[in-house]
Amino acid sequence: NGAAFSKVRGSQSGQDSTRWHVVRKFLSLISSHNIPVYLIDPLILGLVDKDIEQIRSSPDGPSPECKYFCVPRDFTTFALLDKTWKHEVGLFRTAEKMGFQWLKIINKDPRLDGMDDLSGMEIPLHYIFKLASHAIHLVVFYERSGNYLWHGPLRLKHHMDRKFVPFRKLHFGRYPGAYEKPELLHVSIDDLKVQIPKNPSSFLEQMSHSRFLECRYREARAFFQLYPDDASLDAVEFRIKAKSLLHLAALTLNNLGVKFWLSSGTCLGWYRQCNVIPHSKDVDLGIFIRDYKAEIIPAFQKAGLPLKHKFGKVEDSLELSFQGEDDVKLDIFFFYEEEDHIWNGGTQAKSGKKFKYFFPKFTLCWTEFVELKVHVPCETLQYVEANYGPDWKVPVKVWDWKSSPSNVQDNGVWPVNEWDDVIQIY
Repeated sequence: NGAAFSKVRGSQSGQDSTRWHVVRKFLSLISSHNIPVYLIDPLILGLVDKDIEQIRSSPDGPSPECKYFCVPRDFTTFALLDKTWKHEVGLFRTAEKMGFQWLKIINKDPRLDGMDDLSGMEIPLHYIFKLASHAIHLVVFYERSGNYLWHGPLRLKHHMDRKFVPFRKLHFGRYPGAYEKPELLHVSIDDLKVQIPKNPSSFLEQMSHSRFLECRYREARAFFQLYPDDASLDAVEFRIKAKSLLHLAALTLNNLGVKFWLSSGTCLGWYRQCNVIPHSKDVDLGIFIRDYKAEIIPAFQKAGLPLKHKFGKVEDSLELSFQGEDDVKLDIFFFYEEEDHIWNGGTQAKSGKKFKYFFPKFTLCWTEFVELKVHVPCETLQYVEANYGPDWKVPVKVWDWKSSPSNVQDNGVWPVNEWDDVIQIY
């Protein structure tokens, strides 16, 4: 092994060649089984990103020093697309012959869950290969119907060795995560040929906001046992239109680079019943006011959604409403962040009265809703309870946005001389 390392010239003083050896051996293992893995280790990608132009343009010749894979670490992380490989038995045999110890972590396949079936079928989510003092963490990514990649959490079963590796330090696995499909680049790093995301900084940015929440099918089934779903033609048609409107809104906002999330009744529908609430009559989205762009209104109009009303102004209580197909509308509420809370505003057109809706601070997670990868507040229960109170599980068909929400407060009246600007109805 020591002789093989001489390919990497230069001094390794203070660096750890063990890691390089283990990575090289792992790449040799997966290459012998034609498994296309790619590097997602945040530490190495961070270093690579600083030198990305040089790495892209550098020939495959030997590196003068071991700069990336010799940084002392307990593990190195790679990713594997599930559909590119299926033959694990031979891999483990070869791994053992090469001196690796291995661990396979399996858990439920959420893609099979639905209203009618909580199948419980288990799939591999993580593999760990350990050699000497270094481990390779191989994260399995799955394609989901919203056209994105998902990885599951790393949950050890009772019989597993919790000291096999320092599990708490692993970057992928504390939570499930959702990612865009990356374009991959073949590069040579420290004389090792690997694939990396073409844009490492974009991948690292996604990683910091990748946490994924699964729809709560078990709770949704319990809800529908108490309150049978509306299967009328009107309800079915509304859900189809709402889904189409949500997909169009997501496409429009994503093209603008504007981050949004499911809010109000649309968020409640996802959290409570994994579906659009059929009597809600609109689609509700939230956007932080810091992400507001003047192009939002023209972009929606270009997409065939005319502006129905615009209330408030950018610095205070802004909300937009667009007209979708038939009587289905899209409401966009803008949220303002304060020291200890977040709020959005409301305006009554005929009186100029202002209202304020208070929410505890929240962060954003990914979920899948009506075959769309979309954000929801990670602290969904607190968010829903703020809006709908402790009885949010009970359907309410008569709802007055001025008085029904638990978190609404009067917020004065718009000055009459501002009405032309702050109350625009089309």
